[in-house]
Amino acid sequence: MSENRAMQIVSILGDITSQRVDAVVNAANSSLLPGGGVDGAIHEAAGEELLAACTALGGCEVGDAKSTPGFGLQARWIIHTVGSIYRNGRHGEPALLKSCYLRSLHVADLLGVRLIAFPAISTGAYGYPERDAARVAVSALREATTNVKLVRLIAFDRGSLRCMTEVLDQL
Repeated sequence: MSENRAMQIVSILGDITSQRVDAVVNAANSSLLPGGGVDGAIHEAAGEELLAACTALGGCEVGDAKSTPGFGLQARWIIHTVGSIYRNGRHGEPALLKSCYLRSLHVADLLGVRLIAFPAISTGAYGYPERDAARVAVSALREATTNVKLVRLIAFDRGSLRCMTEVLDQL
């Protein structure tokens, strides 16, 4: 694929649940049932209807993505993707993480999304090193062919923001 120069990628410090975008990406678990971290925050902010919608989807494979309405969020859609659990980087983790970003953009295109917010997928409980995950994310987003015009990489804290910004500047 060729680099997507029409899409802008920015990193910001913020709460993914309060983003005014067409879609937010949820770093979900394979059951799509409420978990911790970003997933728990999104389920809590979206409300009880999200649980029923996720249950109806029947789970999601690692590296894939599925969508639900945003319910109580400001975003119209939630795109749920399941990152890989990091072992040592030599068990397919980079390819699976890349797939999370590419599949999420594919689902976004099907939904007509132009503005999307991503968390740092797999860097929390799944243990993916933050800088390595940021490199995979930025590389995947830059090579994607999509109709999405703006991607916000949402950092939860200043250290994550610094990491994301540095990787964006380097790649």
